[in-house]
Amino acid sequence: MTPEQRAWFDEPVDRSGTNSLKWDVMDGELPLWVADMDFRTAPAITQAIEKRAAHAIYGYSIIPDEWNAAYVDWWGSRHHLALEPEWLAFANGVMPIMSSCVRKLTTPAENVVVQTPVYNIFFNSIVDNGRNMVENPLVYDRATGRYSVDFEDLERKLADPQTTMMFLCNPHNPVGAIWNEDTLRRIGQLCLQYGVTVVEDSIHCDITDPGYEYVPLLSVDPEFTRNTIMCVAPTKAFNMAGLQTACAVVPDPLLRHKVRQALHTDGISEPNAFAVQATVAAFREGADWLDAMREYVADNRALVREFLAEHLPLIRLIPSHATYVLWLDCADMMPQLEPGQSLGDDLRATTGLFLTNGAQYGGASDAFLRMNIACPQSTLREALAALERYFKAVRL
Repeated sequence: MTPEQRAWFDEPVDRSGTNSLKWDVMDGELPLWVADMDFRTAPAITQAIEKRAAHAIYGYSIIPDEWNAAYVDWWGSRHHLALEPEWLAFANGVMPIMSSCVRKLTTPAENVVVQTPVYNIFFNSIVDNGRNMVENPLVYDRATGRYSVDFEDLERKLADPQTTMMFLCNPHNPVGAIWNEDTLRRIGQLCLQYGVTVVEDSIHCDITDPGYEYVPLLSVDPEFTRNTIMCVAPTKAFNMAGLQTACAVVPDPLLRHKVRQALHTDGISEPNAFAVQATVAAFREGADWLDAMREYVADNRALVREFLAEHLPLIRLIPSHATYVLWLDCADMMPQLEPGQSLGDDLRATTGLFLTNGAQYGGASDAFLRMNIACPQSTLREALAALERYFKAVRL
């Protein structure tokens, strides 16, 4: 990372007055919760939006071939996965894709498997659509801090005739796991064996530490193209979620037809005036910015690890090399709370530091916190100081 790049990420950006979900908080609060970054996006993306905005007519947009080509080239070069342009379908978000797949590819009262703790909006897209959410809890080894898949439990739940879909989070949010090829192969084989469609959320795939790569399920075995829908987007990696641009990758023709119909039926298959230009700019011209951001976030991860080791050694930072959210095991310092009160709520009320309650992600996560570290290091140090004040106070 050059000094100029570091200065870009070090610079605090005032997000007040921008209708920011993350920063629309009370005075004195420090929000490190929802997964968007406090970094300005890559200059090429801003330039592409400004150029499009200067036209001053924002009518209906189409999906040009360059959008497909940008995805194909990016996945081939960054993730060693050969996509075909016709496999791709535009949508305005990864979660809208997943919800549409639930509605189109399953029927009410059927089961959708999730691996908890996991991104909590998965639960909404299943339960709100009248399907049964079935948990395959990840196995947590406190000695190492590692999470793994309970395959005996997973097979039992996939074998249920009522189970027709599985949500796979890869890389995993919030535990930060990059699932390896062996794990993915076993998951893929089980889903094929029992006729279960896999919907893979890979929105964090471009956010890995330098030297680490995510493995797409579709790259593991050609057979997995028969029943896999991969959901991807540049939005997390380039901090442009508000532009609402994503992609469903569906190799199988029949499955792709059903997904496209679902997206059309739900009215989420048309881009806004800036979605295509921003996506193409990100994939064509954003690689250097992204690599610098990955390095900066890796430095932030190391900063948190070193701070906890020195000041709060009883808090366990779950080892991870993906996403910009950290998963903190606070069980050994868990305070006595009032009935109905959560750790995150008490932390926020006491210090103003706003992290996400682990319990939101399912599983046995009441003593966990999720921290977003995609922020300037000055902001992160302020947050860590608040965390130290809180836990040292509750331990007295």
